[in-house]
Amino acid sequence: MFTLRRKPRRLLGIDIGASSVKLLELSQTTGSSAPLYRVEAFAIEPLPPTTVVDSQISDVEDVGRTIKRAVGRSGSRTKQAAVAVSGSAVITKTIVLPAELSDAEMEAQIQLEADQYIPYPLEEVNLDFDVLGSSARNPGMVDVLLAASRREYVDGRVAALQIAGLQASIVDIEAYALENAFVMLCRDPDDLNPDHTVAIADVAANTTSLEVLRQGEIVYTREQNFGGNQLLDDLQQRYGLNRDQALEQLQDDALPRDFADSVLRPFADALAQQLGRALQFFHSATHLKRIDRLILTGGPAGIAGIDQPVRQRLSLPVVVADPFAHMALAPGIDSRAIAHAAPSMMIATGLALRAFD
Repeated sequence: MFTLRRKPRRLLGIDIGASSVKLLELSQTTGSSAPLYRVEAFAIEPLPPTTVVDSQISDVEDVGRTIKRAVGRSGSRTKQAAVAVSGSAVITKTIVLPAELSDAEMEAQIQLEADQYIPYPLEEVNLDFDVLGSSARNPGMVDVLLAASRREYVDGRVAALQIAGLQASIVDIEAYALENAFVMLCRDPDDLNPDHTVAIADVAANTTSLEVLRQGEIVYTREQNFGGNQLLDDLQQRYGLNRDQALEQLQDDALPRDFADSVLRPFADALAQQLGRALQFFHSATHLKRIDRLILTGGPAGIAGIDQPVRQRLSLPVVVADPFAHMALAPGIDSRAIAHAAPSMMIATGLALRAFD
């Protein structure tokens, strides 16, 4: 959303989470009915604990060094990057403006009226807007999405990229990066059907966000204080492991025999309960009473078998996200590693795809 420079044709999509930095670079070829993408660079680097707290970077130097290591491991030479801030750090509002306004006139009008919508002094926020299209309820007007974030959330990410030797071209919103990945990679025509409602559950380290989409556009979003760290804590306590050992077992699929029943199943049941609660809020807040498909994303979504309890508890079709299912891989990309990481790479994918939208 916050476009800082002209978009290049190649971008590093960099997802700065609470526990890791995920990096992705894509290329595009055309000539068929749908664009074809290829993974050119990929890396995941763990972040020290408490480096990112409540979506805000608390140690810019640490994050910058971690991004630099990720770039080095990936082998990429691209210097332009797109990052994202959490939806909880952003205020969004859809407003209507006259359709005949130029971009410059629209920007001036928004600056004049922004204090009506933003509960912070304007000098403390980064502000951007995107024209959504003609307003259905207001002839001669257009709907405009206004987005604002406190400067510290944006500036911390920009500074971390600079430490890594990169330039920030775009600072997006995580929910819209997910939407972008979903729409641009969608191969199921039903998912963009006007009568089809899709929910994306992104399970991060400390939070789980639910985005509900109709025709590829977000119509509802909610964030719950529940995430993958709960699973990590349970694994440590059950088997007497330290954090590094628990992470290594999860990443290598070297888990005890009773892990599925003793640790994974209770976590998946708790996740389903959280998602069920979020869906109840969605149904009560909108006229939509049905979800046709639930897509699980995030690190825990990559654990084999986690989708089954969620499917059973919610009585919904549940699939695990794989943004690379129809992508080619450049020579040198570890196919096993990227397949294992795929569900956690949706935000990074949506950011990398900003080079082509």
